[in-house]
Amino acid sequence: MGWDVTAIKVSNFGARATAVLLAGTMLTGVPLAASAQTTGQPAAAPAQATPPVVAAAAPVVSRTIKSIRVEGAQRLEPETVLSYTKLRTGQAFTNETLDQAIKDLYASELFADVIIAGADTGELVLRVRENPVINRVIFEGNKRLKEDKIKKEVKLAPRQIFTRTAVRQDVARIVELYRRQGRFAAVVEPKMVSLDQNRVDVIFEVSEGPKSKVRQINILGNEVYSDSKLREQMATKQARLTTLLSSNTSYDQDRLAYDQQKLRQFYLTEGYADFKVTSAVAELTPDKKDFIITYVVEEGKRYKFGDITVDSDIRDFDNKKLAANLGINKGDWYDAKKVETAIDSLSEAAGLFGYAFTEVNPDYARDKDTLTMGLNFHIAEAKRTYVERIDINGNTQTQDKVVRREIRLSEGDAFNSFQVKRSQDRINSLGYFQDKFEIKQTQGSSPDRVVLTANLEEKSTGELSLSAGYSSLERFIIQASIRQRNFRGKGQELRASVNYSTYSKSVELGFTEPYLFNKNIAIGGDIFRRDYNAFNYTLNNQRQTTYTQVSTGFQIRSGVPLTEYWQLAGRYGLSYDQVGLDKSTYYTDSNFDGIRGNSSNDGCDPLQAGRYLCDAIGNRWTSSVGYSLIYDSLNSRLRPTAGHRFIFSQDFAGLGGDVKYIRTKFEGSKFFNIGSGFIASANVEGGYIKSLEKSRGVGIDNVRITDRFYLGEPDFRGFDIRGVGPRVQRQSFTTDASGKQTVVTDRTQLLADDALGGRAYYLGKLELEIPLGAGARELGLRPSIYVQAGALFGITSPVLQGGQFPTRIESDGSITYLPLITQNYATNGSPLYVVPNTDATNPGSATTCAVGYSSTIGGACTGTSTNVASTSSNAPFKETFGGDSPRPRISVGAGVNWNSPFGPLRIDLAYALLKDKSDDSKLVTFNVGTQF
Repeated sequence: MGWDVTAIKVSNFGARATAVLLAGTMLTGVPLAASAQTTGQPAAAPAQATPPVVAAAAPVVSRTIKSIRVEGAQRLEPETVLSYTKLRTGQAFTNETLDQAIKDLYASELFADVIIAGADTGELVLRVRENPVINRVIFEGNKRLKEDKIKKEVKLAPRQIFTRTAVRQDVARIVELYRRQGRFAAVVEPKMVSLDQNRVDVIFEVSEGPKSKVRQINILGNEVYSDSKLREQMATKQARLTTLLSSNTSYDQDRLAYDQQKLRQFYLTEGYADFKVTSAVAELTPDKKDFIITYVVEEGKRYKFGDITVDSDIRDFDNKKLAANLGINKGDWYDAKKVETAIDSLSEAAGLFGYAFTEVNPDYARDKDTLTMGLNFHIAEAKRTYVERIDINGNTQTQDKVVRREIRLSEGDAFNSFQVKRSQDRINSLGYFQDKFEIKQTQGSSPDRVVLTANLEEKSTGELSLSAGYSSLERFIIQASIRQRNFRGKGQELRASVNYSTYSKSVELGFTEPYLFNKNIAIGGDIFRRDYNAFNYTLNNQRQTTYTQVSTGFQIRSGVPLTEYWQLAGRYGLSYDQVGLDKSTYYTDSNFDGIRGNSSNDGCDPLQAGRYLCDAIGNRWTSSVGYSLIYDSLNSRLRPTAGHRFIFSQDFAGLGGDVKYIRTKFEGSKFFNIGSGFIASANVEGGYIKSLEKSRGVGIDNVRITDRFYLGEPDFRGFDIRGVGPRVQRQSFTTDASGKQTVVTDRTQLLADDALGGRAYYLGKLELEIPLGAGARELGLRPSIYVQAGALFGITSPVLQGGQFPTRIESDGSITYLPLITQNYATNGSPLYVVPNTDATNPGSATTCAVGYSSTIGGACTGTSTNVASTSSNAPFKETFGGDSPRPRISVGAGVNWNSPFGPLRIDLAYALLKDKSDDSKLVTFNVGTQF
């Protein structure tokens, strides 16, 4: 069948002509057959339907080429056209020679038509019509596949020679791309538009069709496990409402093979060593919309482990001990996964002894009568291996020494697989390189030499953040920070940040050198100014600032390793704290500036602020020195999946300054990779602070409110910020329908709800990180479920103010609390009076004169007015202290971390199962726009 193309010439302006369909979507067929023609010879008559006549074979006529002329070539030189044939002047030729020349010219794919004339005279004329040049390649109708993705696959391109073979191949490639997406009904129709100068536009018109889903998965031959159980093992899912959002419901031929392997893996881990998939057929429904997949399986018999032995050709190994530690017991159901784990364990054990390229081969002894599977692990003889060379590649910014100092082996050392793994974990923990980094091991110049290669792929270590966000803790947040974790490629860290929110403001600068003078000694320092506004909740759940704390200071840090896993860190800090109160709410003295000790009469009113806040205000220096003892075996400090970490620290304040205490704190965490992407973790922490100062009075704790521990959101989810532990609450009084005075118990109607902190606390957490699909992981989604328990306690009970109000005993014996009327005083301590409004000269004026008037405090009194004492009235309230108990609070919840395009986001839904009646619980918390 020929491939006929009709093309219409277009004008020099390149106007588009009528596109003509190339011969069929399938593009089957071959170029028109061409044969040698003799000029002037008539065309052969059609064959008649008569009996065949046997004729004598004609003799082969050989002639000589007298001349060769090329006609029709436009872009190609005549010599170039002749170079594709074996025809040369003066050579003898036959009809077969001319036929071969035509085939050779077509094979070059440069020509659309070839005719050789002049065979009868020997003066050959090669009449050729060149294939056109492609002007443009156009794709139409492709919505699901972007044009740039298709262009990577097709071969046709502008300025290339147009050939029908290339078009067929490109159509097949485009169709295959759609099939990979599960669109098996896709149709690609090629068209060609002829242009002047023998050019063409090639157009691929695409009809994408619907995405072919997997309508049904049938499994035949299974008796032990149900169809639904086996479908759970497969990556491919049936198209159902429950799988509406899944991308695995589309048919994928590669996934079909993967599912067969998953079935085999499942059965082999359940003891069915003879299991096999005899056939897997995917049938496309007649409408080409869906697939029906049918598996035929043979489950076979279930086996148990037989005798487990180890046969080692390496003399250093104790075969019996190795076999006993493989985790495989005789009589257990056969599990191929345990066999793989045993092989890895033996290889790792050999690596610990310095054998880098040890072969471990399991020999199976299948007994079909007893249905047991005996195993002998043969460890082939190997030579002890030494590190010949350590190559570091891919680090364009990071200096080699930064990587090499984390590698626990040196060139010439005996190979040790544990040290290689440890080196890998330490490099990963730097955070300078892409995840899943591995140190490759290749054989060196001899069998007993190994080359370790660290192929690094650097990632950005500089962070510039200008952001605004919203936090359930601090409401609106503005943050600007710059941080370089690999400054100058030396592993140094340089950071600066400015943070502003409704309740906190800070400016911080810091620098850390992890290897001082190329020694394993870390040193760093920070300077800071932090402005923190403590708050409580008042009527209608409104926040009210209680005390302010402005801290300015610095800290110097240093750390040295004691062993591979133990580290000792020391620090010294000096800070100046200014703690004050809101003057508009809590002071009584007109000269009081909110800072205790700065006025002739400190005006903090306990009835307004509470004794615990009045005792907190003041200015003081804190000079402290501390240390931390750290044990760290985590496989990554960024996102650990295995290992544990323990920190014990103490800080001593009193090396000068105004504050004296010892603060002790411990933290511990352990991570478990429990398989299938699940990561479990256990965390525990606690602390205690002991004051070294003398008693500061009855009802005053020696540890100041600004130095105590606090517990709640975000560390203890399920509770509000500072929502756990000792607190003072003020409740107002109201009158019920019978006229009796009662306490307002509504939590949102409290006059004050102040967290006081504690001297001791503990907090534990069990968390399970749940794996998601590849798409969710790429989005940075990491969900988890958790349970937490903790408590905050251990302070001196404060002096409460509710008992100062006068009372009245009612007729029914109940007690009614009355407002407290107090005398107002001037700054010199003299009582204040108010001139009556009936006085003609100074009505309503305040004075220190009981009779008469003086415009100055303590001045001579003139006049005869009898003045009234100046008083203040405080409405009665009930003040209670609670929450100071080591009894555990418990919460359960679920949360998700999301590295969103606009910043890290954390959402938690946590419920407090066990709490104190004074604790502040919180069900939903979120934080976005700032680190958490």
